[in-house]
Amino acid sequence: MWYQLLITENEDAKYCDEEGVKPLGDFIVDLPDTHLGKDRKVYFELCFGEMEIQAYAKNGFSFAHISNPVVATNDEWPEQDQTSTSVAPKYDNDNSENVEYWDQMEKLKTNTVLKYDDIFENVEYWGFPALTKISKQKEENLVELFKLHLCDKKPDEPFLPEKLTYKKVITDYFNEMVKKTVTTRWPGIEYNYQVLFVLAVPAEFPENSKVTLRESEAAAIYCLDTIETKIQDYIGKSFLVVDCGGGTVDLTIRKLLKFIKFLETKIGNSAIDNFKKDHYGQYQLLIHEFCRNVKLPFTGIEEDYKNYELDIKRKFPSLKKYINNDNKLKIKFTFEDVKKMFDPVISEVIKLIREQLDHDETCSTMFLVGGFSESKYLQKRIEEEFINNRIKHILVPQKPIAAVARGAVKYGINKKFIKNRVLKYTYGRSTLRPYDESIDPPERKRESGHVLVFKSLAKKGTIVEVDQKFSQTSHPENSDQSAMWYQILITENEDAKYCDEEGVKPLGDFIIDLPDTHLGKDRKVYFELCFGEMEIQAYAKNVNNGLNYKTTFNYSN
Repeated sequence: MWYQLLITENEDAKYCDEEGVKPLGDFIVDLPDTHLGKDRKVYFELCFGEMEIQAYAKNGFSFAHISNPVVATNDEWPEQDQTSTSVAPKYDNDNSENVEYWDQMEKLKTNTVLKYDDIFENVEYWGFPALTKISKQKEENLVELFKLHLCDKKPDEPFLPEKLTYKKVITDYFNEMVKKTVTTRWPGIEYNYQVLFVLAVPAEFPENSKVTLRESEAAAIYCLDTIETKIQDYIGKSFLVVDCGGGTVDLTIRKLLKFIKFLETKIGNSAIDNFKKDHYGQYQLLIHEFCRNVKLPFTGIEEDYKNYELDIKRKFPSLKKYINNDNKLKIKFTFEDVKKMFDPVISEVIKLIREQLDHDETCSTMFLVGGFSESKYLQKRIEEEFINNRIKHILVPQKPIAAVARGAVKYGINKKFIKNRVLKYTYGRSTLRPYDESIDPPERKRESGHVLVFKSLAKKGTIVEVDQKFSQTSHPENSDQSAMWYQILITENEDAKYCDEEGVKPLGDFIIDLPDTHLGKDRKVYFELCFGEMEIQAYAKNVNNGLNYKTTFNYSN
């Protein structure tokens, strides 16, 4: 049976092909039981839900269907609902905002962790259950925080078993986290062919890990989308997105380490080390407990603070066996204890914000996203520092925890959200200029009397529109030259002179034919570099004969 879904603005449409009636889509229902004749009932239902392309942010994801691009954020995780009460029981100092926040946190995110079998072929558990079901004997089968393997900071990267590559682990995690959700919501979808993955990674990660989208861009898209009714007010103006959260952020890790260090001063380093090694899942819950009961409610006002007491015997009995003194089984966190944990981290956040604002004097609005953005103390400190004649608004959008994931989906639906980017590198090419003995070392002088140098096309820090072009012209070095070699180079150096100096790296190269040798050096070549949305295009034209040459480079190159 063929079902065709139609839409119309007509009040009383009668026929499917009349003017104003448009097809939305169709599908076929199999009816194999032909012996029943017409006595075969088919139930049809139209549900106006949040059908939504695919994206990930840290340990959560959002999705949308291209035909109805309303973004939804996944809120169902394996066994997380059953465990959430043990992780975060409601205390007397829980206010409604605190409870609502942790409901969001527990629903919109899960742990970035996989537990493999003994041969590291199959995933046994993922997300929260991978932590709670681990034993001491199986701790080497646990793989977590694997996103950090995309980062350049190799000495700090997390443990990865020899039998696994980070690419396999990331792929396995996507399959576990996403495939079931997508195939359940849209039965019959070809997961490997019909699903667009929009992967957002931190801006500080190397270029080869962020071909698609930076987390900062995704968060900015989400923030703009939440103020859609006032979008005209922001056209042509700058705003700053401050992402306060995520396990990959140094500041967040630093804050949690201060909590762990505080515990070590109370119960000893060995107790914490053994607890982490033997009961890693419980160790994670301990951190979760602190975040829920201390991190969010803390306002920085002493009168608002209620001393928090961690009852180890009742809440974390597995930790008790590593503590010799029963007097240490209850740990009190005073106002000053917590403030000392927060102040250095928030001061660093404020310093980073100020550095960004110093680069753009037109910025008047600031968005705070990420889990920590809902901290009343953080908001208070930022407002005290920056609300003045210049910064008019400091805003926290709805569901700030999922800002990156939801913004990435919006980008997948409409890539025109990204209008321009700030170049991280200076882009240039190899070219020749006459030797200058006052600045060039003698060994660089060529037989032709020239020097091979780095010639800048687009400088680091330049704001580049999508598909913006940078061009130059050049001529052959020698009269009998039958080809010209172009090497495209990148560097973070401010004033690179030579192609082979430290910090200058090749992006790619190509050769242009110059057959008209009878014209000598009077053969002009037009060269152009175009910064597209997903790739860089190099184009060259032999002006004399009209021959074109073109090649492309991914930003990941």
